[in-house]
This record gives sequence, structure tokens and C-alpha cells, in this order.
Amino acid sequence: MTTPTVIAALPTPFRPTGDLDPEAARELFRAVNRTVDGLLIGGTTGEFPALDDAERLTLTEIALEEAGPDRVIAHVGAPSAFQAARLAAAAVSAGATRLAAITPYFLAAGPDVVRGYFARIRDAAGGAALYAYLYPDLTNTDVSPEQLAAVPGLAGVKLSGGASGEVAAHVALASEGYEVYSGNDVRLAAVAEQGGTGVVSGLSVAFPEVFGSLARAVAGGDTAARDALQKVADEAGAAVGPNIAHLKLALRLRGLPGGASRMAAREVDPAVRSRLVRLVEQVVELGTP
Repeated sequence: MTTPTVIAALPTPFRPTGDLDPEAARELFRAVNRTVDGLLIGGTTGEFPALDDAERLTLTEIALEEAGPDRVIAHVGAPSAFQAARLAAAAVSAGATRLAAITPYFLAAGPDVVRGYFARIRDAAGGAALYAYLYPDLTNTDVSPEQLAAVPGLAGVKLSGGASGEVAAHVALASEGYEVYSGNDVRLAAVAEQGGTGVVSGLSVAFPEVFGSLARAVAGGDTAARDALQKVADEAGAAVGPNIAHLKLALRLRGLPGGASRMAAREVDPAVRSRLVRLVEQVVELGTP
């Protein structure tokens, strides 16, 4: 089995004032790039709904400078095709060759709207690879595997929330070279077993040892190592949960600049902090990925 790919979904560091912290972003992107297979910039973990277009482009430019175009996927999704296409054109002008776009969100979009949305982004992106990003729980737009397969010119898909359970269905409909990623990173082994390419992982930003080692154990058929690492991955998922503040605390505990959050996030209570401290200590013992 080919080693599953681990793409890190980068959080965006903000200053306590709420301003973007480009220096912290650069430090974080540089550090994480050394430990994973690629970077997704300005996605859900990156709080993209709270970023303006100029900030999104700034983050893309920083990532390209630190990691290079082959290792960076710039997220350009937006509620409208107009905004998404404009973001795509700007990202490509900055040097991006790989783009991701979440479906139109807030207002539900039907299949024809989704198809037109991706077509407009694709036209604006020129020859850049374009990955669809499905997250029906947050977007109010549900796209079936069959509907997405009918959209021409896509390089692959990232499946999050409820869509992450449809890896096998997307793989079954995929053309040669089409990449299927799951945002449910703790399911890395299952994704690989279903023929998926890998995961786009927020947890791997703070815990690269776990996901890098798990990917290799899965590829190598090392069942004992896979099972042991899966327990740690499950604990990381449970401790961090869908909470950006928890992930940023984990980064700070590892000496990396998580920064503040701009979007609403629950406060980190003392019990969660203690749990994350114990988890970081456990992960450090695993060594470098």
C-alpha cells in the first residue's frame, strides 16, 4: 500500500487585538512544512470566514515562500463564484498551482449552481489543480458523489463532516489520478483502506509524529504499531475536538505560535488544558515523525 498523504490544515495566528500576525504565520508554516506532506492554507481550521481577501492572499504568499507551490494548497472557496474566482486568480498570480474551494455556503446551492461555481473557479485558475471541498454540515450545500463526479476538471476532493463517510463512494467514481482526502484525520487508516489518498488534518499541525508514524504503519502493514498509534490519534481527536482554541493551545504547548482566534471559540477549561498537557508529553516520547 502507498503511504497515505498527510496534508496539514493550518490555523491562522492572530494577535490579541484580532489583527493577522504574518510573522507568527510564517514561523508556523515553516515549522509544520518540515513534518508533513503539504499545507492547506486558509481553510476551516484557518478561520477563513473571518479573513478578508487580502489576508487570505497574504497567507497564501507566505506559505508559497516557505513551502513552494507543489506543497501548498490555497483555499479560495467563498459564498459566491464571483469572489471565489477572484481569489483563485489572485492566488495563481502569486504562484499557487494547487487550489481548494469549499462549495457555496450559507445559502444552499443546488447541483447546477455547484457545477457553475466550480467551472468559474476553474476558468479563473488557468492550469492550477482544483480540489472540491465538501462540508455539508457547515455550508448547507450537500453534493453527492455522483453529482461531484459530473463536475469536469477537478483534481480531487476533500470530504469533511458528514461527507467524510463517503470516501469509498468517491473513490469508486474517481478517474485516474483523482485524489480523495478526508478531513476526519483520526480515520487515516480507514481512509487508506478504502482507497483514499490521505487526510487533510488539523491535528497533524500539533501532533505530526502521530500522523506521520500512523501513515507509515498503515502502509507497512505494521498492525501493532498502527493500533498503538491509533489510540494516541483518537485521544488527540477527543482532546482537541472541533475547537480551534484547543488546537492553538496544543501548538503553544509544543512551542509553536498558535496565536489568538478571531472567530468565536469556547474557552479552554482547566481540565482540557491538563488533558492536552498530558497528551503533548505522551506524543513527545514518540520522537520526530
